[in-house]
Amino acid sequence: MATSGERRRRDPASSPASPDAARSSGANQGSLRELNLATVLQVIFSESPLTRADVALRTGLTRSTVSRLVDELVAHRLVEEGEPRVGGQRGRPGVPLTPAQSSFVGLGLEANIGLMAARVVDLSGQVVSERVVETDLTSATPDDVFTRLAALAHEALDGLPPSSRLTGVRLALPGLVDTSRGVLLRAPNLDWHDVDAASGLADAMGMPGQVIVGNEADFAALSVARIAPGRRSPWSDFLYLSGEVGIGSALVSAGRLITGSHGWAGEIGHTYVDPRGDLCGCGARGCLETVAGLRGLLTAAGVTDRQQLAAALAAGHPRAVGAVQVAGRALGIAVAGALNLLDVSQVVMGGHLGQLGDHLTAAMVAELQTRVLAAPYAPPTVETVALDASPASWGAAVAALEAVLSDPASWLTPLILDQGTPHA
Repeated sequence: MATSGERRRRDPASSPASPDAARSSGANQGSLRELNLATVLQVIFSESPLTRADVALRTGLTRSTVSRLVDELVAHRLVEEGEPRVGGQRGRPGVPLTPAQSSFVGLGLEANIGLMAARVVDLSGQVVSERVVETDLTSATPDDVFTRLAALAHEALDGLPPSSRLTGVRLALPGLVDTSRGVLLRAPNLDWHDVDAASGLADAMGMPGQVIVGNEADFAALSVARIAPGRRSPWSDFLYLSGEVGIGSALVSAGRLITGSHGWAGEIGHTYVDPRGDLCGCGARGCLETVAGLRGLLTAAGVTDRQQLAAALAAGHPRAVGAVQVAGRALGIAVAGALNLLDVSQVVMGGHLGQLGDHLTAAMVAELQTRVLAAPYAPPTVETVALDASPASWGAAVAALEAVLSDPASWLTPLILDQGTPHA
């Protein structure tokens, strides 16, 4: 498998770039071709399967231009052609175009307080290979975690076809991440500070320059906002809540992550909800995650793990039911403040918050209906997503693949010269 660097460093959870800005900047002939190539590829990925005629109609490009660009994309294994559509229409039958499978892959990794994960995803959004391990990283050092994570990553990559090209590696971590430098500034639950995670993992993997680091909740939110690379889900505007020992969040607007000026938006777990509450790992008292985070919730319910909590709730155990109701109210208070600020009505929950489902959401929704000013006009809704041990690793892999959709031209030339040569 050929490994590949990237022409320029990108935000770890960015969406494919819009072509409008490039058009307005006065593109020359070469950049116009690159822009058209990206436009055609993004349209194919966003609505596939489409024919060349469909793409021409959606882009406004001539059929001959689209056909020439599609031929390039097919030749370089970014796009696949299906069987011609045979119908009653006149003329040549259309050939459906879809994202290529297993040719280009992204590697998404996650290290969190209770697990490590590695997922290889292709352009169609399919998981080609994965390794997910439940483990306790409470007292683990960064070097130990990077060594173990590198071994998982290589296991996930082993067995891929030699012609597969790795578009990049994305690492999801909880806490504040400086994405421009790949440094984890602070992760209270891991007790990590100022860790050069990009270099540490890249060195452990023997792949210098390949790793970009982002926040776990941001990548997990991308798994809700996308069906596959470049293809939006029906949920385009929502606040995502990620439940683990800590609680993170991410805002998605018009299908794009909104991460703030530093990339640190979403630390809802450290919202103040209980003036008499427990001391949080961040050093403050009464944070949301001390009440609704997994560790605090299990303690309050008098159980030791998620399975015991689920059993206690199913049996109607008063202590467990009471603990979840308190957590639901605390979530409602914190989330209501966010919805009032952000003008968002939909909340999507993952992790243990998603697993608790109706046990948690009833108390939460009651608070939202009372506290969100716009509730009578746009009632807040709370949804849970399908259970997945590590949605962040899938979202991270997709982010690596979407770098190709933003700039496909930079991935073509090396294949013409030498298909086994790593991209520079």
